[in-house]
Amino acid sequence: MRLSDAKRLWAAMLGLVLAMAAGPALAQGMVGAPAPWGVGLQPSGGIIKDWISSFNSLVFAIIVAITVFVLALLAYCVWRFRAEVHPTPSKVSHNTLLEVAWTVVPVLILVVIAIPSFQLIYKQDRAPDPGLTISVQGRQWYWNYTYPDHGNFNFDSYPLAEDQLPPERRHLYRLAVDNELVIPVGVDVRVLTTGYDVIHSFFVPALGIQKYTIPGRALETWMRADREGVFYGQCNQICGTNHWFMPIAVRAVPQAEFETWVAQARTRFARADDAPAPAQAAAPEQTDSLQIAEARR
Repeated sequence: MRLSDAKRLWAAMLGLVLAMAAGPALAQGMVGAPAPWGVGLQPSGGIIKDWISSFNSLVFAIIVAITVFVLALLAYCVWRFRAEVHPTPSKVSHNTLLEVAWTVVPVLILVVIAIPSFQLIYKQDRAPDPGLTISVQGRQWYWNYTYPDHGNFNFDSYPLAEDQLPPERRHLYRLAVDNELVIPVGVDVRVLTTGYDVIHSFFVPALGIQKYTIPGRALETWMRADREGVFYGQCNQICGTNHWFMPIAVRAVPQAEFETWVAQARTRFARADDAPAPAQAAAPEQTDSLQIAEARR
């Protein structure tokens, strides 16, 4: 490898590392939703996502350090032991110190990663003292939410068609829903997930929550929004024909506004029969979101 080629390689790798390090800054756009050409994690909306972001930064720093070290070592070996300087190749077969080092060092790195990883899994498991419980049921292809702490009312959440959104919100197509999941700001919300038909996955990146909804099982996790806003997500478990159009919208509001919404929702969603709508497969050519929503109703 010529010196000029090595310089170009180093410049390209440095540019890649800088671009990845600046990922969060490049993810410009609406907070709580994916941004076009965004790189990195979505901005945090709650404490769980803060923990995830911190762990991600730790692992990213370790990966960058390892990558830079290996590239530097490779470049040194290519330059130091090139044919012009060493026409006769070395016949060294092993080195005890190096073999111990490249066994022990990776183990220590894995330990450094494993400890905060286990801590994060433990913290995500369940809230020690939740202030609210919500039941989330995944269905083909929409979500059903129940509030057992407030009279056990429940409602379905369907996606909105593009022409149902005002012009200033058209960018939310395939994310916006007719009935958002509403939670109070600053409250630990226990989330119980179940599945009605097949396995789905309740995933809201900005709140750091992801849990499968499995038929016949009840799984528990929790979330907390530390600021007001709408946080969008989607089912990220392939669950059938319309898996691609199963969005989630979580709206965090002040406690007083939440209580007002609950009082209205208990009347609005009161119904005698809470049985879910029968699942029907959409025709392959049926891609319009409004038709899909109507088919689910």
